[in-house]
This record gives sequence, C-alpha cells and structure tokens, in this order.
Amino acid sequence: AAGHSNGVFQVESEGMKRALKQIKPTRIDDLIAVGALFRPGPMEMIPLYADCKNGVKEPTYPEPVSGTKPFLEETFGILVYQEQVMQVAQVVAGYSLGGADLLRRAMGKKIKEEMDKQRVLFVEGAVKNGHSAKDAGALFDTIAKFANYGFNKSHAAAYGVISYQTAYLKKNYPAHFYAASLTYESEPDKMALLKEDMDTDGVPMLLPDINKSNFRFKPEKMADGRYGVRFGLGAIKKLTGDMGELVKARASGPFTSLEDFHQ
Repeated sequence: AAGHSNGVFQVESEGMKRALKQIKPTRIDDLIAVGALFRPGPMEMIPLYADCKNGVKEPTYPEPVSGTKPFLEETFGILVYQEQVMQVAQVVAGYSLGGADLLRRAMGKKIKEEMDKQRVLFVEGAVKNGHSAKDAGALFDTIAKFANYGFNKSHAAAYGVISYQTAYLKKNYPAHFYAASLTYESEPDKMALLKEDMDTDGVPMLLPDINKSNFRFKPEKMADGRYGVRFGLGAIKKLTGDMGELVKARASGPFTSLEDFHQ
C-alpha cells in the first residue's frame, strides 16, 4: 500500500507503485485487479476502483443490478475480467458455458459482424429472462466497450499470488529476500534500488569478505542477532569463475594470510 515494492513480482515499475498507493491493497483480490487494470485502456479505471475500494465513492452496477452485482461486487461494479462477462451473460441472457466462451472470443477478436450477432443473441436472451430490451442493450454496450481491454482473471490471479508471496517475503524475511534478489538481479540500477530499500528497512550490507562471502549474496546472522546481507563475490566487477574451489578451501578453516590464500 506504500508502494515499497522494488523486487516484488509485477509491481516494481513507478506506474505500478502509483497504482498501489491509490488502491491501497488490503486483500489478494486487489493485487489481482491491479495486474489486470494496469494496461493501456483499463488503466483509466484505476482511480474509480481506488475510490470505491477506499470508500470515497459508492459502487454502481449496470442494470439489471440483480444479474450483475453478484459477479461485479468484488471489483466494485467495474468490469475487469473476461470471466465476469461470461458469468453476466449466463445469468442475464441465459448463455450456456460454451456460448459465453464464444462471446468472450468474439470480444477478443473485435470483429464487428460477430459482435453484432452476439448483441442480438444477448438482448433476445435477456428479454426471455424477464429483463427489458433497453437494459439488455445498454448492458451489452458496456460489455462491448470492455472488449477493448478485457483480461482473463485466471492469468491475473496467478500473477497476483506470486506478487503477494514476494511481498510477504520482503516484509517478513527481508535479508533473505534481498540476498536472493541481488543475486538474481544483474542491472546496476535495479541493484541500487534494492540497496536503497535495504537501507530503509534497516538491513545492513556486509562487506565482501574472503573468509565469509560466497559467490552469491547470502543472509548472515550478525552478533546482535539481526540478519544482514553478505556481499557476493560474483558481483565484484571482473571477478569471474566458479567460487566453489574457494569455498572448498575454506572448509578446513579461514584463510590466515595473503600467502595462505595464494596457496
């Protein structure tokens, strides 16, 4: 919620940080929605999602409310996912599961002739279910606009889970998180951002040490009981090769002098 998300899967960019600060996620569903909304088109819905989520505005639902609210409540009345369109089509217009999937595919392809055909089917089905043709037509028009940016929740949910997991690790096991992230990251600018976050979180960067460092960054418990991150030898410029032999040589005890190390 504070945008402290460097190294957190999918939400590292400045734009994503702004979205997180606006929405202030308090549940995994919010992370899933951020992933689906933060793209060209749906991005314009982020302020409305944030206002409804944080109680600034009351959510509104397309008519017929009874047929749309059960599926849009989790996203505060905003069509975010393709699955929501399929569910609404089933309940409001009597689509079968297969028919709803055909509607989803028609939206994805954005073929006018197919969408016109689906509009007729949608309105006819809604009227049979007791809804007015006016409401059904307006709802389909809302769905048609959604076709420009619809995202599938199954994909966004998988990403949202990993975002949550990495955020959890960063918050609860920061030294281990930073050690892994710095080992994985190769771009100096991103490594610098991670180092800034370490400073913010009070996680010390321990200097490279020929007797303590591995090739990779590693978490290391300090004398005061806290964990720091021991600098990895592989991150030192122009130091290449496998440090396995060095680590093996240390197994019998630390190096005691430059001559001992040389041998």
